[in-house]
Amino acid sequence: MKTASIEQLVIRFAGGMILVSLLLATLHSMHWLWFTALVGANLLQASFTGFCPLAKILKAIGVQPGTAFK
Repeated sequence: MKTASIEQLVIRFAGGMILVSLLLATLHSMHWLWFTALVGANLLQASFTGFCPLAKILKAIGVQPGTAFK
């Protein structure tokens, strides 16, 4: 079985965090939408700069990179 690349894990994590924050905004407090915005802003800046904190952490623990975050 092929292991997931850094890019795949970053996208999965970001998508999961967005879905969780939307669920929390619906069930708990609309203030959770700020977390959704933070995740979106981080994805946007990563697309321009190539810097992603989660990608750096995953690389440090030995996950193999794909092509986007090196």
